[in-house]
Amino acid sequence: QVQLVESGGGLVQPGGSLRLSCAASGSIFSIYDMGWYRQAPGKQRELVAAITSGGSTNYADSVKGRFTISRDNAKNTVYLQMNSLKPEDTAVYYCAAAKTYTAAGLRTQYGYDYWGQGTQVTVSS
Repeated sequence: QVQLVESGGGLVQPGGSLRLSCAASGSIFSIYDMGWYRQAPGKQRELVAAITSGGSTNYADSVKGRFTISRDNAKNTVYLQMNSLKPEDTAVYYCAAAKTYTAAGLRTQYGYDYWGQGTQVTVSS
C-alpha cells in the first residue's frame, strides 16, 4: 500500500505558475503509475495528467502545452508543473497512484486505487 501527500497549491494570478508535489511512502514507488486529477466546483473529477512507471505521459486536452507531469523515483515524488494558469484551472488537485505488474511482455495496471488528500489551486486576479 502507498500513502500520498500533496503540496504546493495556493492562489495565483492568471498567467502564473505553480508546481504541485506528491510525496509517496509505504510501498515501492517505482512500480506505480501516477496521475493528477482535479475537481472544480460543480464539475466532475477529471484526469489532468498521468505518467507511467516507465515515464510515458499523457494529458487532458485542456492542459496540453501548459502542464508537465514528471517523477523522481529516487525521491518517491511526482510533480505537476503548471504554467500559463487560467481561472478555469481552479480546482482541488489530487494525486493518485495505480499499481502495475509486468511479466512475459504483458503490462497490467490495477487502477488508481490510492489517493492523496488534495491541494487547492485557485487562479484569480
